[in-house]
Amino acid sequence: MTIAHPVFSTRSVRYGSESLREAALLIRAGEPVAVPTETVYGLAADATDSNAVAAIYSAKGRPSFNPLIVHVADRAMAERLAEMSPSGALLADRFWPGPLTLVLPVRADSGLSPLVTAGLPTVALRLPAHPAMRALIRESGCPLAAPSANRSGSISPTRADHVLASLDGKIRMILDEGPTSEGLESTIAAPEVDRIRLLRPGPVTAEMLEEATGLPVVIGGDAKIEAPGQLESHYAPSKPVRLNALRAEKDEYLIGFGLMPCHINLSQEADLREAAAHLFAALHIADAAAADRIAVAPIPDDGIGAAINDRLRRAAA
Repeated sequence: MTIAHPVFSTRSVRYGSESLREAALLIRAGEPVAVPTETVYGLAADATDSNAVAAIYSAKGRPSFNPLIVHVADRAMAERLAEMSPSGALLADRFWPGPLTLVLPVRADSGLSPLVTAGLPTVALRLPAHPAMRALIRESGCPLAAPSANRSGSISPTRADHVLASLDGKIRMILDEGPTSEGLESTIAAPEVDRIRLLRPGPVTAEMLEEATGLPVVIGGDAKIEAPGQLESHYAPSKPVRLNALRAEKDEYLIGFGLMPCHINLSQEADLREAAAHLFAALHIADAAAADRIAVAPIPDDGIGAAINDRLRRAAA
């Protein structure tokens, strides 16, 4: 059983066969481990063990009404946990493995801890593309619940040192495999018979979902929280954030986009995918800077720009 408030130092270890085995041993012992995915670093634990899942919530300080994404090693594991609808199958065929999470009806015999669904009749599932996360699932022998590896509500981690700064002393181990490639959390979609509900924008855009299924995409869900990333204030630095800034005011650290004077630039070429990959790292740097406030340049809302602006609005809330 996991101790509620253990005292230990956190080790950051390069990903490899030996560190993978050690991480899997910790998972099987009910401990959470930080591990990279292609989106952000996740805090992974056995999704079938309520004590292990509770340890995730405890380490992050995460509210228990906020459900977790369960990561699977393959399509067969996903179908043992949830009912795959025809529209869900189309999306899985097109985007798995990759940065798309599907919210599906949970199977009665899934064996998942009720803590991962936060009492909902659905479960959020993802088949990640990153080899470290896939290998850890296989080595551990269980699906892994894995929200972002940081304090709840704060800036998401795209590097191992971001995890260490946020969770040092809260978890035993970080598997370090360098910076993540996408830089934003996965798209979350709820496939239905006649539509796809987009619950969180991400690297897989609304246009891509519609093209893959032929179904209309409806932005948003019900008023209640039914997937991660829907809290009004989230991904937030410790400093105030001002959006759509064309220049820095006094005591502001300006995050730029495109050719403009700024302290750090998400993409001088105004490339939205490059900007997405750099967003959270830039927010971490700005949060550590001497300036009292953070300003961010306007970001177009096209494609993945919608996901960038979603994260920025919640960071500024």
